[in-house]
Amino acid sequence: MIEFTQSEFLVETEVPEDELIISRTDLSGRITYANEMFCEISGYSQDEIIGKAHNIVRHPDMPSATFEDLWSTIKSGKQWKGVVKNIRKDKGFYWVEALVSGVYKNGELVEYKSLRTPISYDTKLKYQRLYDKMRSEKNERIRKVIYE
Repeated sequence: MIEFTQSEFLVETEVPEDELIISRTDLSGRITYANEMFCEISGYSQDEIIGKAHNIVRHPDMPSATFEDLWSTIKSGKQWKGVVKNIRKDKGFYWVEALVSGVYKNGELVEYKSLRTPISYDTKLKYQRLYDKMRSEKNERIRKVIYE
């Protein structure tokens, strides 16, 4: 029997090849800036998105380990690069490659910026399978702890 996740029945939004999705957050992850493309792709208006936690667009298919790695990397002063599946306001989704890094003023970290670009179908498929596997393995570990 084939198992489907709810998201497999929802509509994917394609990120235009020649566009960048850009956002900035404060140090706690609240959005301070979102460009027009971010708003268009995510389905949120500027007024709806500014001040919200950036994880408002985190798709439930994304394993928590991905974001643990992201935060660990950027808090250590390094850039993080990875493939992310995001959820739209209307519960559709979109895939991007994200480059996240700190923004410094006078040598002090003041916020984070994220630049996101489209990815190929093959890359989406590869990462969907990887993330499904990661979530499945985590769920199996949790079951073992609870039931053993």
